[in-house]
Amino acid sequence: MGFRKKNKSPPVLSHEFVIQNHADMVSCVAMIILLGLMFEVTAKFAIMFITVQYNVTQSLDAGGFISCGNVIVCYDEMKCQDITDAEDKPEPVNYYKYGPKDIATVFFYLLIAIILHALIQDFQVKFFYICQIAYWFHALPELYFQKVRKEDIPRQLYYICLYIFHITGAYVLNLHRLGLVLLVPHYLVELLFHASRLFYFSDENKQKGFTLWALLFVITRLLTLTVSVLTFGFGLSRTDNQGFSLAEGNFNVLTIRMTCLSAICLTQAWMMWKFINFQLKKWREQSQIQASKKKAVSPKSRPSKKESRGGSVNGVMKPDDKTSPRARKSKASPSVLYATMKLSEKLQYKEAEVAKDCYTTLSF
Repeated sequence: MGFRKKNKSPPVLSHEFVIQNHADMVSCVAMIILLGLMFEVTAKFAIMFITVQYNVTQSLDAGGFISCGNVIVCYDEMKCQDITDAEDKPEPVNYYKYGPKDIATVFFYLLIAIILHALIQDFQVKFFYICQIAYWFHALPELYFQKVRKEDIPRQLYYICLYIFHITGAYVLNLHRLGLVLLVPHYLVELLFHASRLFYFSDENKQKGFTLWALLFVITRLLTLTVSVLTFGFGLSRTDNQGFSLAEGNFNVLTIRMTCLSAICLTQAWMMWKFINFQLKKWREQSQIQASKKKAVSPKSRPSKKESRGGSVNGVMKPDDKTSPRARKSKASPSVLYATMKLSEKLQYKEAEVAKDCYTTLSF
């Protein structure tokens, strides 16, 4: 929420002026070359700077033919044949030679490299936030392009909007450093979660990554709350540049500080609430599956000694009331087996989608 002092501009065409504005000057040269593509007279010259020159299309197959561009040459008379059909033509392969026109191509991409280097060097933090905001805004139309199911759209919208709201807020309010400190651990935990999912898809027994993710998820939430309280409650409140100024980019007032802190705390509380509910739901499902399995495989209770003696004479079983002396096999009820199978499938689906209900939030 602080502001930077504006430096005086150096003299025109001085060394300092060229160093500070070299990216803008190189960008103008690159734009002139690109504008040359719009006119027929200059297009043939501008194309030399952009596209790769001296390409030659050749192909060689086992039938004994070499193709150069649109000309097909037979080098073995014994294997010559009519190859007018497209199916008989060999697949072309592109090869490139070198020449003086390559100097123009190298020069153009030299300009592009200078522009990108200056952009990343001078605006590292700004470039990071621009990319983040652009990425999450692009996720909105992707819901339509990817044909997301209607029941999944509300959850995805919460996920995307929370990212846009917090990252844009950190960018507009000049909370760049705080945003980076909070985003880095969040993205590391998210990376661990996706890696755990990949291991789980390869082998369903590999679930230790989810346990580590759950532990780090809670630690990250506590770290986010601690850093936010220290920054807004103690750090910014003790600085000298207290006040509100749009021109200077200073928003260090009590109202904005408390609003930002409240938004972060509410988001973290909501994330933990979803996380705890998901873990409890998962624990109940595992308990039900274990109970159903025990019920399905548990044998019938053994008969007492009196009952076993009453039906035998001299050690030989005596039939009573036309009942068979053979012990009946214990069979599980079909309904119990069906319920067990359904619960097992449901648990496997939940394990594969561990974070769909609890991890659809963001870094703050």
